[in-house]
Amino acid sequence: MKKKSFLATALFLVLSFVLALGACGNGSGSGASGSDSSGSASSSSSENLSGKITIGGSTALQPLAAQAAQDFMSKHPDVQIDVQGGGSGTGLSEVSAGNFDIGMSDVFAESKSNIDASALKDYKVAVVGMTAAVNPKAGVKNLSKEDLQKVFTGKVKNWKEVGGKDVKVELVNRPDGSGTRATFDEFALDGETPAEGITQDSTNTVKKIISEHDGAIGYMAFSYFTDDSVVKLSIDGVEATDENVASGKFPVWAYEHMYTKGDPSPLVKSFIDYMMSDEVQNGAVKDTGYMPVTDMKVERDAEGKQTEK
Repeated sequence: MKKKSFLATALFLVLSFVLALGACGNGSGSGASGSDSSGSASSSSSENLSGKITIGGSTALQPLAAQAAQDFMSKHPDVQIDVQGGGSGTGLSEVSAGNFDIGMSDVFAESKSNIDASALKDYKVAVVGMTAAVNPKAGVKNLSKEDLQKVFTGKVKNWKEVGGKDVKVELVNRPDGSGTRATFDEFALDGETPAEGITQDSTNTVKKIISEHDGAIGYMAFSYFTDDSVVKLSIDGVEATDENVASGKFPVWAYEHMYTKGDPSPLVKSFIDYMMSDEVQNGAVKDTGYMPVTDMKVERDAEGKQTEK
């Protein structure tokens, strides 16, 4: 009995030793896989992200980028993301110069003659509809495209000329480098040049001015129509809605681009991947008034040509 007991004890000790070696082997294996490119590795890596990302450009995209950045930083406390405005022209020029990690733009880089688009990598992260914003006291909710063009080119000077109230028209424009202006000029005004008016770089400021001046009209992304301080104008009887943009019925819309200079760093790539994830596309994108690119039934190329998908 003693001999059997001794053998059982020895066998138990041997098995314990083998199991311990196996556990150590598994631990070192996990460490190795953490440095490769497997799915589990990227997951482990993403939990320990750190560093800073500077994003700037389009003020139409800014609210979405800021919300996504906030959510991303809450998941990764060692990451700092600075989201700035400045307009699409600034976004493209600064990312090209290496001053922004991500340049936001409402227009294709190819549309800017001073930008080497071949050096940039394009990520279409959302779609945004845009329309005219009018002070409620102007008394208009819909204009034909022809009348809209007459208003912005200065041919209509009083709202009563187009069915509104006896109030003087006041134009509020964005600067030349604005992607919102480029989109509105091309697809709402058919390339007509707006008359002189108040010019403001920030969409928030544009909205504030329109809300405070009885006859004011400007233009902005759907995402900024969050209250009744300004009227979201219909064009040719077509309401400015996501559904009408997606179907191609409402013509004034743009892709929201995030550009990087060449391939992004791992940290920047992680944020862009997050922007394109289902969590953001079906969450923050819709919550902040934008549309996922996948919702579109039409598409548009760099030359502005719209076709069905």
